[in-house]
Amino acid sequence: RRPTFYEADCNDEAAIERIFTAHPSIQGVIHFAASKAVGESVQKPLLYYKNNLLSLIVLLEAMQRHGTKGIVFSSSCTVYGQPEILPVTEEAPIQVALSPYGNTKQINEEIIRDTIHADAPFRAILLRYFNPIGAHPSAEIGERPAGTPQNLVPYLTQTAAGIRPELRVFGDDYDTPDGSCIRDYIDIVDLARAHVEAVRRLVEGQATEPLEVFNLGTGRGVSVLELIRTFEEATGVRVPYQIVGRREGDIEQVWADPARANRVLGWTARTPLSDTLRNAWKWQQRQE
Repeated sequence: RRPTFYEADCNDEAAIERIFTAHPSIQGVIHFAASKAVGESVQKPLLYYKNNLLSLIVLLEAMQRHGTKGIVFSSSCTVYGQPEILPVTEEAPIQVALSPYGNTKQINEEIIRDTIHADAPFRAILLRYFNPIGAHPSAEIGERPAGTPQNLVPYLTQTAAGIRPELRVFGDDYDTPDGSCIRDYIDIVDLARAHVEAVRRLVEGQATEPLEVFNLGTGRGVSVLELIRTFEEATGVRVPYQIVGRREGDIEQVWADPARANRVLGWTARTPLSDTLRNAWKWQQRQE
């Protein structure tokens, strides 16, 4: 079913109000209108604080005025900082953020929590993403960054396509098996399915608490160098790369314990990493 689409800035109160007024039957909202690159946030902190915080506040105010039932918020595993125990459960302590991006996610969670505590007329589900990558298997939908990619896989696929001369790997001296950072890479379509389940849970009144939190990941950590090797094996395309210094704001290693999402949402990440990387490559090839 083709959705109704509005091109609008989520920081624009008047634009958001017009959308809610035009559609009085809106029952649930998904907020993923944030700027999202750790490295960029270190260089442009004010952009991140302005966009990521104000867009949420404007949306919550509109939801209160229009009696919307619930919000699904795109949070991040960055709220855990460098966890003391792996894999990470939802009960892990929130650590001091290592980047402005991570800090905006922590603050956004606090904004939602405080708004719920103040008897807001809606419920909320916080989805703490780990590392979404890939594209739709049809290659009809994918990630095409404006300018230089700020995330690993788009940079990797552009390098494989010859658009970039080489991929930079930020650090090989971390306390990990091969020295590169470890992340939990989740297929973007698997991630999308989790949002469908979360919205359904809110709209159908299945949420047992006013605020619920779920980790979205595969439960497996993969290093940057392992990801490159997996891409090369899955596609048969070589990726030239160079080891450079560590990047400010990067966490050494983190991966999810997704058991709560598996059990409560009835959701699992089911796409193999090799398939995800092949889909990302198919999407990249369509852009040329």
